[in-house]
Amino acid sequence: MTMEAQADRIAWPEEAEAVERPRRRWLPFSPWHLVLFPLALIMLLPLVWMIVTSLETQAESLHFPPVLVPGSLHFGNYPSALRSAPFGRWFLNTFIVTSTVVVSNLLLCSLAGYAFARIRFFGRAATFMLLLATLMVPFQVVMIPTFLIVKKLGLFDSLPALIAPNLVSAFGIFMLRQFFRTLPVELEEAARIDGASRLGVLFKIVLPLSLPALATLAVIQFMWTWNDFLWPLIAVFSQRNFTLQLGLTVFQGSHDVFWPLVMAGNVMSMIPMLVLFFAAQRYFVRGIATTGLKG
Repeated sequence: MTMEAQADRIAWPEEAEAVERPRRRWLPFSPWHLVLFPLALIMLLPLVWMIVTSLETQAESLHFPPVLVPGSLHFGNYPSALRSAPFGRWFLNTFIVTSTVVVSNLLLCSLAGYAFARIRFFGRAATFMLLLATLMVPFQVVMIPTFLIVKKLGLFDSLPALIAPNLVSAFGIFMLRQFFRTLPVELEEAARIDGASRLGVLFKIVLPLSLPALATLAVIQFMWTWNDFLWPLIAVFSQRNFTLQLGLTVFQGSHDVFWPLVMAGNVMSMIPMLVLFFAAQRYFVRGIATTGLKG
């Protein structure tokens, strides 16, 4: 420390200590938590209500005002829901469709996203803009053409009918393309100089560095496909090909709905999504935070 700095420290000791001493918070947590905590409770209310309803009787679920604390917990609603419908078959169908769609999106979106990010070809910008434009088209607009294509291919009322239209997504291509552009190109150039091919660079260098983005895409695509109801409602009609979300409609009759069984089925259908999210939460948050918006 110089003589001038020492003189300043002696002249103004209180100011120097105030600068060096960290500012004490008047709360043990961030003040933003006072706003976020009530919002979190509001968002959790439907989930809590669903779990409570799944443990009630039919009379309690139809009571007005709603019964927030049931007189007794009826855990038998869960095995009753499993016995009332082929849940095992529907769970297997949903798992097959969802896992296939997730794996195909990770592979195909990675290939397309890397091509848009690194490979220069004629019409790249126009093609990418056209791809982004498809994100603005609601599914209801392309629902009938997609149905006609699936029917022409002979896939109607089968699991491939649920898989084929979702093998690749424009959102996944856009997301991975943006992430790939944030990676240093020098690593790829060094690998190309060593003799690596484009695919070798992608699978050995780019994708290992893109685990947060891939985990984010996997979680999002898993949730979209697992919860999809409209397209399975159109593409299949046999109960043996139902997915979980479509199969839950079995509990809804023409004049009455057995809500405890419906909610018990919904709770069971949510378990795989919760397990996946908590398992990939670290990568999911990192992928959302680090995915760039570089043009």
